[in-house]
Amino acid sequence: MDSGGGFLVVVGVDGSEHSAAALQWAVDEARLRRGRVRVVTAWHYVPVPSTVEDAGINDALNAAQRVQAKALEAVSADGVEIERSLVRNLPAAGLLDASKDADLLVVGSRGHGGFTGLLLGSVSTQIAHHASCPVLIIRPKAAV
Repeated sequence: MDSGGGFLVVVGVDGSEHSAAALQWAVDEARLRRGRVRVVTAWHYVPVPSTVEDAGINDALNAAQRVQAKALEAVSADGVEIERSLVRNLPAAGLLDASKDADLLVVGSRGHGGFTGLLLGSVSTQIAHHASCPVLIIRPKAAV
């Protein structure tokens, strides 16, 4: 658990609608607990034989920065300390590592509707089974 700075909520942000909902939930929870939020955006670059590999890495990092910045612009975080973290790793691995010093890990679930909508995504499943702290998975609202 977090030893410095109070209650720490780690939230995964990937630019999806569900991760935006997870981010707002994480901020609201941190506000209630007088805690802080660490926003984690994992990015991964698959190297290919090329003379411009470094440009590809920079493009992937820049895209992750844009995704995270856009998500943070859309959230109401008044009074909550927000830390930004860009992690060069696969999403599940990056979030599992971040869970080691968190009090709560929040992620969105990308349900697909119908029967498959009942299933969690692969990242959510890995997080739920292997995180070092309690996990909250934000599911989409059911269509009426």
